[in-house]
Amino acid sequence: MAKTGFCDSKPLLDLHKKADERRAPLRTWSNACGPIDRWQPVEVEESRMAPVKMEPEHRWERRLSAQTSEGIIMGFHEDSRTRSVADGCVEEPLLLYPHGLQGLQSLQALVPSLLRHEVETALERLDLIWDRTYAWDMFLDMMITQTRHSFSNADLPRHFTDGTRSVLVDWLIQVHFISYQEMMHFQEETLYLAIHLLNRSVRQIKVTTVNLQLLGMVCLFLAAKKEECLLPEVSGLCYLMDHTYTKHQLLRMERKVLLGLKFDLSYCPPLHFLLLLSSIARCSAKVVWMARYLLELSLLEGQCVLVLPVQLAGAALCLSRQVLQEPLTPEGEAAWCLASSVHVGSETALLRVMHILASAAAKAHTRETCATFNKFSSPETMHVSRHPGLKNAAGLIGVCT
Repeated sequence: MAKTGFCDSKPLLDLHKKADERRAPLRTWSNACGPIDRWQPVEVEESRMAPVKMEPEHRWERRLSAQTSEGIIMGFHEDSRTRSVADGCVEEPLLLYPHGLQGLQSLQALVPSLLRHEVETALERLDLIWDRTYAWDMFLDMMITQTRHSFSNADLPRHFTDGTRSVLVDWLIQVHFISYQEMMHFQEETLYLAIHLLNRSVRQIKVTTVNLQLLGMVCLFLAAKKEECLLPEVSGLCYLMDHTYTKHQLLRMERKVLLGLKFDLSYCPPLHFLLLLSSIARCSAKVVWMARYLLELSLLEGQCVLVLPVQLAGAALCLSRQVLQEPLTPEGEAAWCLASSVHVGSETALLRVMHILASAAAKAHTRETCATFNKFSSPETMHVSRHPGLKNAAGLIGVCT
C-alpha cells in the first residue's frame, strides 16, 4: 500500500463556527426532516367518526423485560399503539425512565420533555440545525437511520481476514488524515461513512485481494461525494495510491460499488451520537477527546461492526469517563443520567462493547496499525492517546467487568 505520513492535527471538535461556516449538507438534512403526517380518528359523536390530521407521537420508551436478566432495555417507536409483533417489540404503551430516577415518580413524568429539550439544545449548540422546530424529528431520524444496513454477523469473505481489514482501515485513516490536514480538509463524518461503505462492499461485491486498496479508496471517494462540499481530483486519489491503479480502474470500481450497494449511501455515524450525548451530559473537552479516540479505535475492530452507532458512542463515552475519573457536580451527574437514558440495549451489551474498546486502547501503542494512536497524540487533541490510564489493560478490563 502507498506510504503516507502524518502532520499535526487541528481541533476536530469546533463548536465555535460562524454561521456562514456551517456545513450545508447537515443543514439541508435537518431542515428536510419535517413531521410525518398521519390521519387518526377522534371521538366526536357515537354516530360518526371524523378523520382529523394529528401530529405524530414520537417518543422514547424504556421497558422492563421479564424474560431477560440483562436489566433495562431501551426501545423506540413512533406510536406504541401501532407497533406490530412482527417487529419484535411490545405493543403496550410505555414510558422513558433514565438511570437513577426509578424511585421518583414526580420526575419520571418530566423525563420525555426534559430529554427533548436537551436534544434540541444540543443540536443547536453543535450547529447541526438552523430551525429548532425540526430538531426532535432530526434526532428520531438519526435513531431510525442507524438501524439500516446492520450486519447479522461479523463474518468476512475468505480472502479478507480481520488482519487485512485492520491494515486497510488503518491506511484509510492515514489518507483521510492527510486529506484533512493538507488537501481537502475532509470532515470526520467522511471517514466513518467510508469505513461503513467498505464493510458493506466486501459483503456485497466480489473483490480480489489485489484490488482491496482500490476498493478502500473508492469508498472514501464516495463518502466525500456525500459529505464534502469540495471533492478531490481522481488523479490526486491515484497519487495517494502511488499510481498503483489508473483513473479508469478507479471509476470502474466506483460504478461496481454503487451498483452493489444499490446507490444507497445513507448512514448515521456514531460520531454524531457521541457529540450529542456529550453535549447533553455536559462533558468536558478532555472527556470528549478521549471518547472520540476510543470511538475511532472501534473502526479497526471487526467485532464492532455488529454494534449500533449509538451503542458505540455510549460505550466510548462511558469508558472515557471511567478512565479520566473527573469529579462530577450534582448538575453534571443529573445531566449524565439524562444522557444515559438514550443508550440502546442492555447494560451487559454496553459493558461488552466497553471491554472491546478497553482492550483496543491498551494495545494501540504497540500495534503496527497505529494511525489513530498517532493522530490523537498531538497537543490539539490533549494527548489523549498517551494517557497513562489507557496502558493498564487489566485496570480497564476490571472497570468494564
